[in-house]
Amino acid sequence: MIRVLLLAATIAVLAAAPAQARNTELTLDIKSAIENGHGNANLLDIPYYFVGQSHPGVANKIGTWSSNKSTSGAFRSDEASCQTAFLSALIQLQTRAQSEGGNAVIDIKSITRGTKLESATQYRCVAGAIIVHVGLEGTVVKTK
Repeated sequence: MIRVLLLAATIAVLAAAPAQARNTELTLDIKSAIENGHGNANLLDIPYYFVGQSHPGVANKIGTWSSNKSTSGAFRSDEASCQTAFLSALIQLQTRAQSEGGNAVIDIKSITRGTKLESATQYRCVAGAIIVHVGLEGTVVKTK
C-alpha cells in the first residue's frame, strides 16, 4: 500500500513539473487593460502618467516606488489575467501616492523579471501555469 501511494505521489509531482515551468513573457496594451470593463471603475482619482506622456508641472517629487502584483491565471486567458494584475499594480501606485501626500504618479514604467519596458502604450507581464505577474515603477509627485 505504501508503494502504491509513493508511486502515485511521484507521478503527480512529475506530471505537475512541466506545468510549473511555463513563464510566457507578454507585451500588452495599456489602453486595453484600462478599458477592459474593470479598469476605469476601480482606478482611484489619482492621475497617472506613463513614461513619455506629458503631465502637469512637478512642484515636489516625493519618491519612486515599485508595485508588483500577481494573480491567478486559472480559468482565464493570459491577457485577461495580466490585465487584472496590471490594474492591481496601478491601483497600488495610486494608493501609495495618496498615503505619501502626492496627487499624481508620473513616469510609470513596466519592470518584470528585471527587464524594464519604458512605454506610454505597453506593459510587460509574465504568465505562468497558474500565476501571472506584473511589475510597475512610478514616481509619486505633488503637481503645481
